[in-house]
Amino acid sequence: MLFVIIFAGTLLSLFVLRLIFFCGPIAEHVSEPPEGILDMHCHTAGIGAGGSEAWISDELRKSWKFGLYLNVFGSNENEVNEEGDQILMEVIASSVRDSVHVDGAVILAMDAPYTDDGEIDKGSGEVCVPNRFVGEKVKLYPELHFGSSVHPNRSDALEELIWSKENGAVLVKWLPNIQNIDPSNERYIPYYQKLIDLDLPLLTHVGDEDSFSKTNNALGDPQLLKLPLEQGVRVIAAHVASSGKSDGQHNIQRLLEMMEDFPNLVADLSTITQTNRRKYLRTVLNDERLVGRLMYGTDYPLTNTPLVTPWQYPLNLTLRQMWELGRTQNSWDRDVKLKAALGVRDEVFKMSKEYLGVT
Repeated sequence: MLFVIIFAGTLLSLFVLRLIFFCGPIAEHVSEPPEGILDMHCHTAGIGAGGSEAWISDELRKSWKFGLYLNVFGSNENEVNEEGDQILMEVIASSVRDSVHVDGAVILAMDAPYTDDGEIDKGSGEVCVPNRFVGEKVKLYPELHFGSSVHPNRSDALEELIWSKENGAVLVKWLPNIQNIDPSNERYIPYYQKLIDLDLPLLTHVGDEDSFSKTNNALGDPQLLKLPLEQGVRVIAAHVASSGKSDGQHNIQRLLEMMEDFPNLVADLSTITQTNRRKYLRTVLNDERLVGRLMYGTDYPLTNTPLVTPWQYPLNLTLRQMWELGRTQNSWDRDVKLKAALGVRDEVFKMSKEYLGVT
């Protein structure tokens, strides 16, 4: 009986505290989310099943994370081995078709690390999802679009960029922290010029990376992007650099300071509602430097994890909102409605299609 009284008292206290400190949406731009949204930041995965030539490191394959990652993608090792790596894209396409608000997704390849001599450095990598696999398979699904990944150290990097464009790539994706890419390296200037010639934006991870065990987070410093920006490359800073510090300064602040100097710099808000990044959400939604420079992405499949639960926003959402969002089965609809309820501008949801020229 005493336990019941204490428990009830605790719940009542928490409810009263919530009423006192409830402050509503994080930004004032609350509206019903639009339809026809493009998610420009989605991942697939592969283990080489079905001839995809994708691979993961032995360390990752043996890790407890391996089964969890496949589960988050909505599959399992047996299904992937039987159906091939393509099954993960079928799951994505099916979920997009079922979404009310999202009708397209850019599926990102992930190139392997390469040495300065242009040789593949499989020993330092943890994952590779080849362009040929992604570029060819997305053609089977009208909901999916090709996001290429070309390491600039490749001896055939420029030819691979051309192939990517000819096969429908709408952008090129880097994850410097695990691919060992220093964007400030002047030897990449011909690569940057080719991106400009092909009108391919560069979507690059900025800030710390914590999903992999082998990372060099010094390569996530936003200021390393000054060289491609000065060359004229259209750069999309993933996650608004919402993690980590460089030279003692938060990476997100370093990125925001660059916005005024580089009109060709934009960002995506993928993962910004995650538990480990949401402390930056108020800045992202209210900083005027990001108005018209921010686009919608999810970093799928992370929308399928408890890291983005609406129940972590009790001071910004009503109980009814949290309940209804929690019951929304489609991960894209849940993500879109959560971000809209927190105050993401309508223009953010629309910008991905406009910026990438996807119809």
